[in-house]
Amino acid sequence: MPRIVGVDVPNDKPVWVALTYIHGIGRCTSERILKEANVDRTVRAGKLSEDEVSRIAQIIDREYIVEGQLRRQVSQSIARLRDIACYRGIRHRRGLPVRGQQTQSNARTRKGPRKTVAGKKGVKEMR
Repeated sequence: MPRIVGVDVPNDKPVWVALTYIHGIGRCTSERILKEANVDRTVRAGKLSEDEVSRIAQIIDREYIVEGQLRRQVSQSIARLRDIACYRGIRHRRGLPVRGQQTQSNARTRKGPRKTVAGKKGVKEMR
């Protein structure tokens, strides 16, 4: 398993797919990195030479924010929104959708599982 910027990428995947295992690198970015490093995108990650791995790692270090640094940057941005108490910060704080999605019938991913509340007793039962 080649180790690129602190992440073990899988041997058996094509190198353009293996690079997407690094947080912050998607399909388009991995293609761009491989083109700049002059590496064939269809080669399996396990077949890369040390020189190719180091070229890829240098490009990622030089031009992209990935892994821990990216996670830290995102969490700091969210913390800043919470601190200034803007609308998006309040939505983050309450665990609700941030980007305008409806919440009456959906948003289960953000809100979590349903919290069932006991219904009122009917009029017939009270007599």
